[in-house]
Amino acid sequence: MGEKEALAAFLGAQRASVPAILEGLDEAALRTSVLPSGWTPLGVVEHLGNAERHWFQEVVTGRADPLPGGDDAPLTTSRPVAEVFAFYREQCALSDAVLAATPLSAVPAGRHPEPFADQIREFRDVVLHMIEETARHAGHLDVARELLDGTTGLGPR
Repeated sequence: MGEKEALAAFLGAQRASVPAILEGLDEAALRTSVLPSGWTPLGVVEHLGNAERHWFQEVVTGRADPLPGGDDAPLTTSRPVAEVFAFYREQCALSDAVLAATPLSAVPAGRHPEPFADQIREFRDVVLHMIEETARHAGHLDVARELLDGTTGLGPR
């Protein structure tokens, strides 16, 4: 397995953990904040979809379709549950297409705002960042799930 395939496999495993951790929660639980910061599990899923869109489309390709505006608090959402999960799956599929078509050494056409911008020099950095971002939030979702209903050990890994 080459480097690109290995990175894609790790990213895919982290992505798969997100819905697996939340599987079986009802809408009320998905919209419940269990920490003082106020984020919700469903809000984190939407955030991850937005992150996929931002990094793979806006940063790597330099273009992305506009998103509908919203006035939700950070890491929360008022959008329907099915719509949020569909958005996440769609953004991951679009990211996978960029991953398949772009060499890891390619220089991104767009740019992330400072101060993180200087750390992204090539597409490889974006893929590594998204593995980190997704794994970090999957861990947050693990904790939220345990606080919501006591369930632990979910996800494919």
